[in-house]
Order: sequence, then C-alpha cells, then structure tokens
Amino acid sequence: MGTVVALACGLASPAGAEDPSAEELARRTVERRAVEAVIWGMPAVNYDLMLQEMLTKTTGKANQVIYWGRPLDWHNQTLTPNPDTLYFMAFLNTKDVGPIVIEVPPADGGSMNANIVNLWQEPLEDAGLLGIDKGNGIKLLMLPPDFSGQVPEGYSALRPGTHGSYGLFRSNLASHADADIAKSVAYGKRLRVYPLSQVADPPPTRFADVGDTVFDTTIRYDERFFEGLDRIVQAEPWFARDRAMIDPLRAIGIEKGKPFAPTGDAKQALAAGMREARAWLEAKYAAGLPPFFEGTHWTFPAPPELVRAAQADFADPNNYPVDARGLTYSYGYIGIKRLGTGQFYLINIRDNAGKSYDGSETYRLTVPPNPPVEQYWSVTAYDRQTHALIRNVGRASRASNSGELQKNADGSVDLYFAPKAPAGQEANWIPTDPARQFELMFRLYAPTKALFEKAWVLPDVEKIAAQR
Repeated sequence: MGTVVALACGLASPAGAEDPSAEELARRTVERRAVEAVIWGMPAVNYDLMLQEMLTKTTGKANQVIYWGRPLDWHNQTLTPNPDTLYFMAFLNTKDVGPIVIEVPPADGGSMNANIVNLWQEPLEDAGLLGIDKGNGIKLLMLPPDFSGQVPEGYSALRPGTHGSYGLFRSNLASHADADIAKSVAYGKRLRVYPLSQVADPPPTRFADVGDTVFDTTIRYDERFFEGLDRIVQAEPWFARDRAMIDPLRAIGIEKGKPFAPTGDAKQALAAGMREARAWLEAKYAAGLPPFFEGTHWTFPAPPELVRAAQADFADPNNYPVDARGLTYSYGYIGIKRLGTGQFYLINIRDNAGKSYDGSETYRLTVPPNPPVEQYWSVTAYDRQTHALIRNVGRASRASNSGELQKNADGSVDLYFAPKAPAGQEANWIPTDPARQFELMFRLYAPTKALFEKAWVLPDVEKIAAQR
C-alpha cells in the first residue's frame, strides 16, 4: 500500500506529527465551512442587508416601494450606487399574497432602467426604455416558487424560484436641475406594485422617500453575516443546485427549522472563518478583474464568466461560478439580464502607474470627446474599503447630465479627484477623503457600438501635483 493511501486510511503518520484532536478537527471544520458559506451566501446576504435596512429604518414594507427623491448622497451606503439617477426599489415577497404584479410605465415623459432579480440576485428581466418592452410599458408577474396555475393574458411571467425578490427602478434625469428631479420623481411614481389577487381594484402603491436615512448595506464581516444567511435558509426553498450546501451550513449551526445559536467556541471559529473569507475576497478584488480596454486599468464590472452564467439562468450543468458570484456581490448589487443594452459599467482601482488611489492626493481623468452613449455617462468615487459612497463629502460623482460640467474646446472633459478642488475646477471636481483610499466606476447609459468595438477608449487616471 502506498504511503499516501496509508495516510488517508489512518495507517501511518509523518514522523513527529500528531493527529489533531477531536476538538481541533471540529474547530477546523467550522472555520473551513464558514469560509465557503460566506462566498456562496454573499448575494443572498447582500439582499437581506438591504431588506433589513428597509424594514428597520424606514416606513417601507415588502411589496411597497422605497425611493430616493433626490440624487444619492453619502447617506445611501449601498454598494457602488449611482448618484446620477433616481432610485426606486421594491422588495417583493409572494409567500403570503401569491403572484405580484409590477407595472412598469411607458416612456411617455420619462425614462426608466428597471432590473428585476430574485433574492440570489439572479437577473430575471430588464424593463423600461431599453428593456424588453422598449419603453412601451409592461406588466410583469412575479410568481411564487410553487405556482402551477395559468398565467393571465397580458402579463410577462417571472419565475424567481424564491418567495423573495426585488426590483431596482432607475428614473433617469435629464439634468440635476430641481425641475428635472421633480419630473423624474413624478415619473417614477407611475410604477405600480400590487397582488394579482387585487387586480380588479388595485390598491394604490405606497411610496416612501428614504433619502434622509443612513441606509447602510455594506457587508458585515462578523456574526451578523451568518444571522442574515440563517434568515434566508429559514424562509426560502432550496435550489436543487445548492443542496450540497446543506451539510456545510449545518456544521456552522445553520439548519432549516432550528435556531442559529453558536456557542463561544463556535463563535470564535466562525469569526476566524469570516476573517479568512474577507481576506480571500479582498485579495481576489485587489488582483483586478479582466481589463476592458487593453493597456488600461479600466476593467469589466464583474467576472465575464459570472455574467454569462447569470444571463443563462445558471443552466450549464458543468459551470456554477460561485467564487465569481461571491466576489461580485461583495462590492455591488443587482443583476442585469442584458448587460450592455441599457447600461454598462467600468471599474478602476489603480491609476496609470498601477498604484491604489490615495484620498489625500490629486488625480485627473480626461474623458475623450464623443463618448459612446445615447443617454449619459458618469464617474463616481467610492470608499475603497466599503465600496460605498465616501462618507461626509458633498458629492460623489460628475456626469454628462450635470449642467455645470465644463468641457474643453475639443469636447473632452477633465475630471479631478482630490480632497480640495483644484483652482478653477470646482465644477469638475469629485471630492475624496484624505484619510481613505478610493476607487472609481464609470457608467455608460444606453451605450453604443463604439464602446464595445473599442473605437472609443477611456484612458487611465493620472496623479498630478496639487494645484494651489
């Protein structure tokens, strides 16, 4: 019998080695499985964080709509949000009310980018001007996991496979002027959400403005993560593809029908596993996503393998990119069925010299003329550690729909990232926190072929001397 086989069978041990104790094996098991639970469960816990913030900090409830009645500021601490559109969010649950209708209004006097996902943030459908309805309006019908009836005529059925789901509805801005903001709010409020059982006399949709709430859904790398994951396990059915996680979760104290109540030793092991999972995710993120423009530090917004798998409903039996999914939902949220149609994103965590962004320094980005968009572009600075808007700064972004933005003679735009505005550049300045690192996201709404054909290239960001 070979040495490896003998060791595996417990018939031999390396010289001087001692078998771990039962207690040590138990601790190691919890740590290892905690790491995998964090990576696997990230999108669901990400969803649960947003749901709990709504339920505990606002007047909003399931099957209603919360919204931000002005462009987002740092009070919105969701992951990499867009400060240059108005957000409407509906957290849905079919468990008690059955199928739920979502009426997306036609684009007559407004423009909406709507993305509907299940609680695992798998994209179900895109709607709005550049969505499946092409701006004609649509009635979507969210079905419960066990639904076996007939879908009424006139509805597009969505089958999330979960009771919980949500929709992100961006009511686009023509500009940041007060009149245009008010117009976009009014258009967003044409959204309708109600149970199909009340279709004969639909109740008015309830809207709650949460713009003044510190809505913090940054990932909690502590015991609260597992508490959120336990809520999901208790409330939702298993997908067949995820049943292999039943035993690993049981090993860390999460089991359907039983309370999650880790002991002191288990808590320590869970904390150790959480630290390792966080370090792993950070290392993967720091290593960088695939570049979108070769030779620059502008990357795809998510691993392309995840985008392909999610758009195909994870139907490939030989591919289930859980690692890529866990990474992606540690810094962002929502899923898009047709990424690149309604919007596209580019991420940048390093300047042209390959250095991380230091909030105490001054940087410049030149956006070339003739950007490949039919609606608008924007660039936003986020806290590098939390992936949320930088706290306590006056604004987080600059966009082509900002009326005060200054252009160069050739149509290009110079943007500046610094703790203080360079002289004469207040209109094109995005403030940073000198005590924090930051990262960037460039958004393109209604991108054109020139982007994907690389006929237009966004250059790297360069560090420059502070201008006094």
